[in-house]
Amino acid sequence: MRQQLVALLLGEVSKKVRGEMFKPTPEKSAPSYSQAAVPTQVLIGGETAEIDGRSVAFQMRGYPPDVLLIEARTDVDNLFRRETFALEEKIYEHAQGMLLAHGGNRDFSEEYSVFLISGYEGPPEAFLDQSPIMATLLKSERMELDPKEIEHTLQTQIKYARNDLAILDWDGAFLFDAEGEAQEDIELLVLANLQLLRHRILDRQLDERLAHMAGLVHKTVGRKPLRHKELIQDLRALVSTRMTSISELHRLERDIKLIGDWYSARFFELATTKFKIEEWRRAIRNKLDSLEDIYSLVAENFAVSAKDRAETIQIIAFFILQVGWFLLIILEFWYFTHGR
Repeated sequence: MRQQLVALLLGEVSKKVRGEMFKPTPEKSAPSYSQAAVPTQVLIGGETAEIDGRSVAFQMRGYPPDVLLIEARTDVDNLFRRETFALEEKIYEHAQGMLLAHGGNRDFSEEYSVFLISGYEGPPEAFLDQSPIMATLLKSERMELDPKEIEHTLQTQIKYARNDLAILDWDGAFLFDAEGEAQEDIELLVLANLQLLRHRILDRQLDERLAHMAGLVHKTVGRKPLRHKELIQDLRALVSTRMTSISELHRLERDIKLIGDWYSARFFELATTKFKIEEWRRAIRNKLDSLEDIYSLVAENFAVSAKDRAETIQIIAFFILQVGWFLLIILEFWYFTHGR
């Protein structure tokens, strides 16, 4: 029997990711169009490090333009031990160092652990007698969990064949596959984490734009006058941000729909449900609506201000014209009374 720890770290990086084009090959039955759901990937490189006396292979892949994936693999004698926590922590510490070296942002990264068991005989359900340690590993929780929480944690399961089993949770997954053909499941877990990270990044960008536009609203309705050029630039940036965000959100939703209706679709749905992807999408849509409201408010306020300025100019011009006519009358009167 073989037991492996696969640590996945995805993070936003400031440097544009570059490398050789790469596309994972599906192992389980899936519709051909489902491969269109897999985002473009590039192979960047890798390294091997010795951690706790064992060799750990690190592979780096990129999702253009700004997400780096670091996948670490190592064989473990027994995953169902508390020592796995310490090994897992040290692997992620090394991976975070690699991420930072590539301009990564620790605050916008996702860690996910896959505990892979293969080469066994009999039904994988036999391993469920290790459910207490399995639940703590899935939740990255060192304390002893209540039996009801353990039961709840292990409920999110899916089977493809009689001799395999996948158990998914927020921080990790146990994959049992007697043949060791679990790479597609790992790729789907990577994709789910990528979806989560992309939504978090998009949410942050919208927060930044909302904060900027809130300041713009205060300028337009407050005492400080806003220059026409500055307003136009901000409104253009707002429109661009909104259109880019809508396009990104639609692309993420399209990728999910292209996963298909077979095993991979059901597996991916379980993962995205755990990651609350739908709640992230609703929050982003609400912020996009808020941006549209702010745009309407700023544009309307600017239109009213421009109209007020035009009316003021007209009044001043009319007053100047009246003064001119009055001076002309005085000059004509003086001419007729004194000019002869």
